[in-house]
Amino acid sequence: MADITKPMRGKLCVVTGATSGIGLETARGLARQGAEVVLVGRDRAKTGRAVETIRSETGNIAVAYALADLSSQQQVRHLAEELKNRFPRLDVLVNNAGALLMSRQESVDGIDMTFEVNYLSVFLLTNLLLDRLKESAPSRIVNVSSEAHRGAKLDFADLQAQTKKYHGMPAYGQAKLAVIMLTYELARRLEGTGVTVNALHPGVVATNFGQNNSWAERTLWRIIGRFSLSPTKGAATTLYLATSSEVEGITGKYFMKKKRERSAAASYNADAAKKLWELSEEMTRLRATV
Repeated sequence: MADITKPMRGKLCVVTGATSGIGLETARGLARQGAEVVLVGRDRAKTGRAVETIRSETGNIAVAYALADLSSQQQVRHLAEELKNRFPRLDVLVNNAGALLMSRQESVDGIDMTFEVNYLSVFLLTNLLLDRLKESAPSRIVNVSSEAHRGAKLDFADLQAQTKKYHGMPAYGQAKLAVIMLTYELARRLEGTGVTVNALHPGVVATNFGQNNSWAERTLWRIIGRFSLSPTKGAATTLYLATSSEVEGITGKYFMKKKRERSAAASYNADAAKKLWELSEEMTRLRATV
């Protein structure tokens, strides 16, 4: 008889950006439900401590980690290969990692860091793992986006803010809009495969988010954090989309507080989504198979 207290037993779940905040709480929640969980982080010591903490608190020893800096396409590719080599299935992929940078920085690939970490790494990692997700169907992809996408627009002539003045929040909003458009485009392309993909806004959450900026900006984020949700509450919608039977078979939707919501009008532009997909293939040198 199945253990109804452990509904995710036998499921393999991967969570990016899992060493703190929403990602850590998501991984902890999945482990509590009996899932085998892989935490993806950049720092070996920090990621290892997160794994040990979750094992100790949940009693679930099937918690492991994989290391990758998602601002490097080479490391994203290595991560995908490692996951496929180590694990025979993949039931849930949670694309949670993100970054808000108030000044423009370039990745090792020469790409705007905000666009690379928040969007392009999601495109690349997800596509590299699609075969495994299809083999494990029914399976789920959960993309953490943000209400910051509202009011944003994709400037295809200058997605990386190379010719215009850089502003952190608009760049972040554009990347999160791209995540939602990717979600909808993937849902169209994955129809009939048994793989669902949905996006969400977790709420304004008190985490370490925004702490890689200037002293003044870090102070502002700490003040905002005093009036924000706890990471546990912030992870609730992510966990809902990753585990709940209520959303079984539902795909191509945007959620807030565990409910479907309409995302910004710009996110439903199918022609723009197709153009974004093609540009993403060029930027990652990947020919997607869906």
